[in-house]
Amino acid sequence: MKWYLKVFKQYADFSGRARRMEYWMFTLFNIIAICVTIGLDFAIGTFGAITGLYYLFIIIPSLAVCVRRLHDTGKSGWMYFVLLIPIIGGIWLLVLFLTDGDRCENQYGPDPKEIEF
Repeated sequence: MKWYLKVFKQYADFSGRARRMEYWMFTLFNIIAICVTIGLDFAIGTFGAITGLYYLFIIIPSLAVCVRRLHDTGKSGWMYFVLLIPIIGGIWLLVLFLTDGDRCENQYGPDPKEIEF
């Protein structure tokens, strides 16, 4: 849960680096939260309104953590647009998100594994 909250503390911070753990824990909690909001929408009968509001709430921090994760692997945040390449783009981005970050300081900042928060 601390990783999920850390992303929201850096709500629109597109600079720096994000560990794999930070990115994937944020993704896991998002999947859980989306399942809960879909269940609420179904139970209350709001036709996706709660889920839509949640999506609006998380779009900026999601993009920010993706950019910081790319920075950790030494790539520019603009690499996120590789998603526009059908099929291969998504696979390539998944590989980048699964790749361990640079073990030393890179142009985007120090190694986040060495920094305690």
